[in-house]
Amino acid sequence: MLQSMNRLLNRLMPIITPVSIVIGLLCGSRLSSFTYLSPWLFAFMTFAGSISLGFKDFVNVLKRPLPLIICLFILHLAMPLIAMGFGHLVYPGDMYMITGLILAASIPTGVSTFVWVSMYKGNIALTLSIILIDTMLAPFLVPGILSLLVGTDVQLDAYDMMSSLFWMIVVPSLIGMILNEWSKGGVAPVWGPRLNPFSKLTMAAIVAINGSVVAPYVTDFSLQLAGLAVVIVIIASTGYLLGLAFSRLMGWNYADRVALIFNGGMRNISAGAVLAVTYFPAPVAVPVVLGMVFQQMIASLVGYLLGRSAPADKGQSKDAVGL
Repeated sequence: MLQSMNRLLNRLMPIITPVSIVIGLLCGSRLSSFTYLSPWLFAFMTFAGSISLGFKDFVNVLKRPLPLIICLFILHLAMPLIAMGFGHLVYPGDMYMITGLILAASIPTGVSTFVWVSMYKGNIALTLSIILIDTMLAPFLVPGILSLLVGTDVQLDAYDMMSSLFWMIVVPSLIGMILNEWSKGGVAPVWGPRLNPFSKLTMAAIVAINGSVVAPYVTDFSLQLAGLAVVIVIIASTGYLLGLAFSRLMGWNYADRVALIFNGGMRNISAGAVLAVTYFPAPVAVPVVLGMVFQQMIASLVGYLLGRSAPADKGQSKDAVGL
């Protein structure tokens, strides 16, 4: 039953997030009082996605780190700078909006990236390695990027944010990986199918709760809100295009190209929303929450285009680039 539920939720992924946002907006204050649960729910979601990760992936990727370096460049240098540029261009002087755009572009790649890479026959080993290493670096990279690019324009408690990321992402990831190693990979086939549907439902709950917090800022539709949605879609699409450009420039095969495209474009957007709601004024969370609305839909479109351009034999490469 749980496997059937998980397959259904996989098919519904592009609409789960928008529906959850709508529920959060409609419920408003009735859900926003549960904001304190978001970090705990997110920690569970991270743990459920980490039981398939192994320390071997971490060791292997360090042997030939070029794909990791390129992906980190896209995730934590190119995209934050692009987001900052769009922010100052479209919203000059509005530091809350600019900060929200930078935050949405600075957070690490998402565990859900693994689902999309698997679905379109990408390099799973490379994807798991990028997720693992980027997750471990997140508590240092995200506050550091925000401190560097936002500075003193918006009050930022970097230490508390680092601590929150550590407990939300690093600790549950380490527990999941330790279980994976202890069971010699046996925990994922047994518990993965059981936890996966609850993980997706947890993501929906997080999205709804965080959506309720920003309800006062997005319930009144306006041209400004529509313009922000367009900006967010453009910025998010740029990440996928950078992944495509670098993978073609390096001459990588289909499986590696799929891995870099999805890892460059997708974000752990739920973590970004939790951070925005917890550590910033509510207007900062508006771009992040809108990013949650469009992320799965953009990933679905990218997957469709990749499927059309895939070679006849698009099986995963045995000799993965960088592994």
